[in-house]
Amino acid sequence: MTSPDRRARALDALRAQTIELPSWAFGNSGTRFKVFGAPGVARDPWEKIADAAQVHRYTGVAPRVSLHIPWDRVEDYAALGAFAAEQGVAIGAINSNLFQDDEYRLGSLTHADRAVRDRAIAHHAECVEVMRATGSTDLKLWLPDGTNYAGQDDLRARQDRLADSLQQIYALLDPEHRLLVEYKIYEPYFYAMDIPDWGTSLVHCLALGDQAQVVLDTGHHAPSTNIEFIVMQLLRVGRLGAFDFNSRNYGDDDLIVGAADPFQLFRIMNEIVEADALGRAGDGTAGVNFMLDQCHNIEPKIPGQIRSVTNVQEATAKALLVDRDALHTAQQAGDVLGAHAALTDAFATDVRPLLAELRESAGLHPDPNAAYAASGHQDQLAADRVGGTQASWGA
Repeated sequence: MTSPDRRARALDALRAQTIELPSWAFGNSGTRFKVFGAPGVARDPWEKIADAAQVHRYTGVAPRVSLHIPWDRVEDYAALGAFAAEQGVAIGAINSNLFQDDEYRLGSLTHADRAVRDRAIAHHAECVEVMRATGSTDLKLWLPDGTNYAGQDDLRARQDRLADSLQQIYALLDPEHRLLVEYKIYEPYFYAMDIPDWGTSLVHCLALGDQAQVVLDTGHHAPSTNIEFIVMQLLRVGRLGAFDFNSRNYGDDDLIVGAADPFQLFRIMNEIVEADALGRAGDGTAGVNFMLDQCHNIEPKIPGQIRSVTNVQEATAKALLVDRDALHTAQQAGDVLGAHAALTDAFATDVRPLLAELRESAGLHPDPNAAYAASGHQDQLAADRVGGTQASWGA
């Protein structure tokens, strides 16, 4: 039985929770073999933001939209930011792109040719200008660089070149900005990625300074990796800047978060709650930024994002309902089963009524997924967005 005080505290924490949406989730995506189209898909950054705003209207907790440059290039970024505000959302992190130019075949920030590295650094200077124009405070960098064969390049030299490139990018930041450095165990390269794990990302962030923090993508790990341990350790040293939430079966699958292993998502959120790291700071520029990073290949875009947001909310609510006193008492007493039960009892709790109450108190429908399905908005998009080129990978 959940105590009234714990329930009230959970509602307060859930009211403060926010989840950032990725603009690219509202375009077409697919597999290595095929990108699938769908009626009503956004055709430009303006329509992507409008679609993201729909998710926020139905959930009430998705007030920011990440942009991807050059996919979301426009002539007037200030106007794009103003449009987002009109839609009830704001521009979140600006994501750079180092994986689609032929010049980067052997690396970007780690390339042996300084001219190539300079071009990659200049791209980040462009991203910082986008941040200034839109009010964004986070520059997110996923490095796709690596090698496919032993001996292909000098691994240490690549790290030295990376350190130098990152220092130049870091110097571009304004005082209120953060550089968020992501890692990935494999893909697109298969022998060695230049930032393959959280330790490598952390080493570079520590060398850069306090404005550099690690991004954890839940799909970027080897099978059976204890991701919640990594979460705990990065929180412990104050360097967990952001999440990219998705779900995986085999690799970087980018499935709806919590779809494959909801208990893992709960365990991750339990470490977040235990560390009191659930919310961003009051000025919105610090703390852990919870983002989605998903490509909806076969499911509709807006409903897929609504489902993802509600899945994160459910995992968070369950973590907030853990009886911390009973958990800590059992841990201190060496009561293995008692401690485990404190977690599993919370995970087994049906939190949908609690979240329905939360939404109704904010004037929202208690079930965002059902409300959007009944709205007719998806059919209206299909009727209105005829002609033009739908957004996809690279656009």
